[in-house]
Amino acid sequence: MEKKFVMTAFCKDRPGIVADITEIIFQAGCNLEDSTMTSILDEFAIILLFSGKGDNLEEQLLKDCRRLEREKGITAFLRSVEIKDKKSQKRIYTKTINVDGVDQSGIVYRVSRFLADDDINIESLTSKRLISPETGTAIYAMDIKVQIPEEISLEQLEKGLSRVGEELNVEIVIG
Repeated sequence: MEKKFVMTAFCKDRPGIVADITEIIFQAGCNLEDSTMTSILDEFAIILLFSGKGDNLEEQLLKDCRRLEREKGITAFLRSVEIKDKKSQKRIYTKTINVDGVDQSGIVYRVSRFLADDDINIESLTSKRLISPETGTAIYAMDIKVQIPEEISLEQLEKGLSRVGEELNVEIVIG
């Protein structure tokens, strides 16, 4: 029976990290299905979704994760995941939310709390702190891809995010 796994891993950034991690997936006879990888400062982080078959597959992969730490300095975690039945999932639509404004504590928390309270799922979120070349002011920019239950109207979402934006003094735009 096929099993699906999510692996997260991170370490100091260097050439060869992706090869080191995907080698254990390949050697276990697994198939990589989805991935997200990024470098932040001098750290590299990766999230992988993959599937495979075999007796003791999970135990072998866990041993391989420990070996990655010992031999390569890569901290890796593994979790098996269930395959969802598509018929039982809620009907949703997706949008991208862009947030821009003067950097301050709490922007990610306040926006994500508003979304969670309305049962809106964050599919992906990227953010960056930039320095304005004109003024030297720290600017925070965030892009969030969200899954919105179809019973929540776009107008309702825009009104709620507008209130959050006013409280934080940031611009929030839905695209």
